[in-house]
Amino acid sequence: MELASSIPMYAQKFIVNVVIRGAPRACPLDWLDQFCMRNFTNSADFDDTLPVADGRVEASFRLTPERFAEGLAAWLTQRGKGEGQPVAVNVTREPSS
Repeated sequence: MELASSIPMYAQKFIVNVVIRGAPRACPLDWLDQFCMRNFTNSADFDDTLPVADGRVEASFRLTPERFAEGLAAWLTQRGKGEGQPVAVNVTREPSS
């Protein structure tokens, strides 16, 4: 059973929107892919994430939407994705079906 504990569980689904210069939109998949790679963020918090589409990420229960939004906003702003302005990120849990 120890093997199962090392396999990440993508038990929650996040909806991820960015707001750049007042215009909200789904966060592009390529930005999510880059952010979720540990060698870009240097943070283990985001190891158990799986970007699946524009504005969609699956994550373990170890990560909160607030922490994901905070980290992604800082990373996008630092990389100039806000066209000279801070990037706001809104992350919500996708409702269960």
